[in-house]
Amino acid sequence: MTGTGAARVADAERGTLDKAAAENFPVAPFFLPADWRADLMAVYGFARLVDDIGDGDLAPGGADARLLGVAPERAGDRLHLLDAFEADLNRVFDSTPGHPLLRRLQPTVRRRGLTPEPFLGLIAANRQDQLVTRYETFDDLLAYCELSANPVGRLVLSVTGTSTPERIRLSDAICTALQIVEHLQDVAEDLGRDRVYLPAEDMKRFHVQEADLATKITSASVRALVAYEAQRARDLLNEGAPLVGSVHGRLKLLLAGFVAGGRAAIHAVAAADYDVLQGPPKPRKLRLLREVGVTLRGEG
Repeated sequence: MTGTGAARVADAERGTLDKAAAENFPVAPFFLPADWRADLMAVYGFARLVDDIGDGDLAPGGADARLLGVAPERAGDRLHLLDAFEADLNRVFDSTPGHPLLRRLQPTVRRRGLTPEPFLGLIAANRQDQLVTRYETFDDLLAYCELSANPVGRLVLSVTGTSTPERIRLSDAICTALQIVEHLQDVAEDLGRDRVYLPAEDMKRFHVQEADLATKITSASVRALVAYEAQRARDLLNEGAPLVGSVHGRLKLLLAGFVAGGRAAIHAVAAADYDVLQGPPKPRKLRLLREVGVTLRGEG
């Protein structure tokens, strides 16, 4: 690889990992042990890259496609890219992957004894995004979150050596809530990608049409619908919050950060009077810190 090519690869890898700062929750904060931070960032790099493939948000220049062995003429075929990405993921477990983010992941997989299933779930979610753009019921959306969000929490528990059936159940509730909140923040952006994650049955209940989501003025019906879904996310966060009290030390603070990030994001949506069509309402840092304290005290 030429010096220019190597620089492009490094820039693409760094650009993917730098997106951690924009998440609603802390990915690998400074207070964690260095080995945990490295492993969590490796997992995040995988999850972020597969989402970027599914959303068509890869870094310009085609470096990711080349690293996955995808010919330039097929670099715009997201399903083909996801197939190539899955093939490279398989090499994490039995040989040497080609993409640097997957090479970064390989030591984590070996050190923590991770299995392919949660990674395959995230790939499956992004395949589904190419084929399914509307969800009829809330249960349909929950089934999607089982693939798109819950594997991340399960990986966090595996990396930190704290996975139990009950913790997985609580983690799933938190991760699903975080996914729903993200969908609420990104209603306008998702519609631009021809995706609607608001359940159709709920849209009918609140008399909301898709055309209402494409306007510059948010109607009372849309606000009521968003408030309804935000309460569902809040309830799921409350259901999963006992996970925080089930662990100790720095992991307790990390998990409190996840729950607090979701709660702060919901507060931001509510503070915007549930107007999510002007752009994603983002939580303020002071609010996040306040929610961390509330979560740690078990008051939420």
